[in-house]
Amino acid sequence: MKEIDELNEVVKEADEELHKVNDLNDLQQKKAIYLGKKGPIARIMAGMKSLTDEAKRELGMASNKVKDLLENMFEKKKSDLEEAIVNQKLVNETIDVTLPGVQFPAGGIHPLYQTVMELEDLYIGMGYKVAEGPEIETDEYCFEKLNLPKGHPARDMQDTFYINPELLLRSQTSPVQVRTMLESKGEPIKIICPGKVYRRDSDDATHSHQFMQCEGLVLGSDITMADLKGALLEMARKMFDKDREIRLRPSFFPFTEPSVEVDVSCGMCGGKGCPTCKGTGWIEILGAGMVNDNVLRMSGYDPEKIQGYAFGIGVERIAMLKHRIDDIRNFYTNDIRFLNQFKEEK
Repeated sequence: MKEIDELNEVVKEADEELHKVNDLNDLQQKKAIYLGKKGPIARIMAGMKSLTDEAKRELGMASNKVKDLLENMFEKKKSDLEEAIVNQKLVNETIDVTLPGVQFPAGGIHPLYQTVMELEDLYIGMGYKVAEGPEIETDEYCFEKLNLPKGHPARDMQDTFYINPELLLRSQTSPVQVRTMLESKGEPIKIICPGKVYRRDSDDATHSHQFMQCEGLVLGSDITMADLKGALLEMARKMFDKDREIRLRPSFFPFTEPSVEVDVSCGMCGGKGCPTCKGTGWIEILGAGMVNDNVLRMSGYDPEKIQGYAFGIGVERIAMLKHRIDDIRNFYTNDIRFLNQFKEEK
């Protein structure tokens, strides 16, 4: 039957054309030509109406076999082309494992947080616990319960960021001490309170509107100024060097009585006097004192039975002296050249 011969010729022609196909788009076009509604198979089948029933059956069976054969031929060609594409990608994208890897810069701990971590390690080793509190505080906790009622002249010592008459950005971490005392209900306390504080200072080499403090509070039945001096001397020798000395000078803070300013011997001149210490041999580093009886009473403590001390360390102050940094703004400008000096070597 000539129609079957024509179908066989279609298979032979398609096979020759497939050998010339090199990409998937061309393959898709060839498939549409041979197996589409207007292709040679459809054209041959359109002439079936003039055949006998037996011839129609024979041609129909032959047509289906040719269609299946062509489908398999095109599918195999598609698989071969896709495999060739993958192999070519593997050749083009081969990784040379002998080449050196790309170096990604590693970050480090900020020098201020390094200082806080050192202070925490020191005081935790001395039996202190680390306490934290909110940076948005109430006037009551930040001032009133620290013996600074509304209208008290000592409030002028701190130019505060107020959100409204009762809420403010804390100007010290002392409210954490107040919260801890209220929660402890008259029991002994031994804590440090590191964190950010805010004051309306003009930024310059030694002042910032945001800085960090690490305050401490110890309350018990037999706490004295000698205990305070011992804790601060240990801190100075840990943070600077083992030969440092400290001195306590009388001062005034509303929340402590007696109050002291604490100086450390100058590391530049060994206490002999130099431009860094302005010829005195000493550098001021923090304020401290025995907790005022009024502060104890307002937080539920009986000053006849419980006494204690408090201190406030300026983290930037310690870091500047420790690393001989002359401008506090260096800590906050995100200069990678500055920060890389404090990365720990691996």
